[in-house]
Amino acid sequence: MANTILKISGLKKRYTRKEVLKGIDIEIKEGEFVVVIGPSGAGKSTFIRCINRMVDPTNGAIEFDGADVAKLKGKSLRQSRSNIGMIFQHYNLIGRTNVIKNVLHGRLGHTSFFKTATGRYSEAEKKEAFTLLQKVGLGEHLYKKANALSGGQMQRVGICRAMMQNPKLLLADEPIASLDPKSAQIVMDQIHELVTERKIACIMNLHQVQVAKDYATRIVGIKDGRIVYDGSPADLTDSMVANIYEGKAEEMEFKTDNIPVGELAYGI
Repeated sequence: MANTILKISGLKKRYTRKEVLKGIDIEIKEGEFVVVIGPSGAGKSTFIRCINRMVDPTNGAIEFDGADVAKLKGKSLRQSRSNIGMIFQHYNLIGRTNVIKNVLHGRLGHTSFFKTATGRYSEAEKKEAFTLLQKVGLGEHLYKKANALSGGQMQRVGICRAMMQNPKLLLADEPIASLDPKSAQIVMDQIHELVTERKIACIMNLHQVQVAKDYATRIVGIKDGRIVYDGSPADLTDSMVANIYEGKAEEMEFKTDNIPVGELAYGI
């Protein structure tokens, strides 16, 4: 049986007058591919960002890799974060920097500031970055500036950067929200393949329920700051989905009006 890699107990988050998370309890096993679904404002992004302390929780425990992340500070927090990869909706790349350097930035948590500032990465690190980029189909774009890529290509660079951390846990916050369906499928395939090969636990926020069912080993539904479903994709019924997205059913589909200009034309 797989070991528990993450245990969250009584997680709450309040922003001024609004309580966004109202007591989240969940355990994640090694190798699980967990997709979190729910409408905008349900608390999905806050939940995922509390795990690596991009957002500080108001209450609760986040036990990861032998420590309560919610209580860590300074060097201990940086060390914990170095074992948690993150893929962002809007890529968070350095646009004027070339592709391979963006990927190598994934080593920041494992390398001294002097080495990263001067670009003194080891040959093994450079080889790993090149191998990852080849794997996701970007081997010919190593020295192209990141802002010259399509959205789908940029997201694949973001995947490689996260994998360069050799993380024990991967978080992905709406990684396909800005992509067309074809590009989204390629990105999902790449993420799924990499975490499966490396037996990395993955927690991903998605709106697209069918995509969640296609890739997840487990689906978690969040509504109004609480978990209202936690189970297998096969057991998630249409009525359960309707309850989770009550009044916001349109959010479950791809929205081409969110795709950057040129994305559909130039593809991934």
